[in-house]
Amino acid sequence: MRIVIDTHPGAGFQAQILAAFGPGAVTAIGPGGALGEAEVLLHVLHPVSAAAIAAAPHLRLIQKLGVGVNTVALDAAAARGIAVCNMPDVNAQAVAESALALLLAVLRRTVALDAATRAGEWAVPDHVLGDLGEVAGRTVGLVGMGASASRLARALAALGAQIVYAARSDHDVPYRRLPLDTLVAEADVVSLHVPLTPETRHMVDPLAMKRGAVLVNVARGGLVDEARLARALASGHLRGAGLDVFATEPVSPDDPLLAAPNLVVSPHVAWQTPETLARSLAAAAENVRRLEAGAPLLNVVAPA
Repeated sequence: MRIVIDTHPGAGFQAQILAAFGPGAVTAIGPGGALGEAEVLLHVLHPVSAAAIAAAPHLRLIQKLGVGVNTVALDAAAARGIAVCNMPDVNAQAVAESALALLLAVLRRTVALDAATRAGEWAVPDHVLGDLGEVAGRTVGLVGMGASASRLARALAALGAQIVYAARSDHDVPYRRLPLDTLVAEADVVSLHVPLTPETRHMVDPLAMKRGAVLVNVARGGLVDEARLARALASGHLRGAGLDVFATEPVSPDDPLLAAPNLVVSPHVAWQTPETLARSLAAAAENVRRLEAGAPLLNVVAPA
């Protein structure tokens, strides 16, 4: 079975690929690399276009190492009978922890305090001290109530936050479900945990959020209108934001968003831990085994 992965894995990642698939089983082609004769693509983040699929005559499976498949040309894959599979839940713990870390970094002004301390500024300015905040007592609105959001909700509730959520249907959780517009307008923190689809694009307007609120996005950049987010941050309408994702990735160093001092960012790595990679590669290896055996695949998003 010819298997490729569309990233340049580091030493630790390579060791995990070796453990899951065996020596020489997986070839790293890098982001956007030609699929060539591959039968299986282990897909990370770089878009898999219709042209890339058309140029891969033997491709049988696009296995997402994660959840979101908005980066795959699903119609092109379906037209060729290529299965597209994802991995619900494998990265939920890491994503939940990253969302919590971003929220705390915004509330506690971690980035600004780190820079000031390193510069020898032991006396923190009053405007920074006065802007510090706690999770306890805040209303946190979770958009989506899947695996990562439910884990995050439990952690935030333990810290004293009040949890509300918006979702397409009720979930068996001890939190109040609200219409999205109500949640956005009333929550002190809005954290996004839904896939990017035509229906969810720009679903949250930062300027419609409560004044002084915090936005956390560990899902997909396109869920938010980034131009309006930049305005909300620059004007002080929002207390801050923590982003692991952007509408265009990698984000440009000149992006107006990055000029906001009340913004904490990371480069779409909320999901990526050694533990997540181990779970992801084990799930991928199982689907490759099933493909070879002609058995039903797990977590098919686009049926072959």
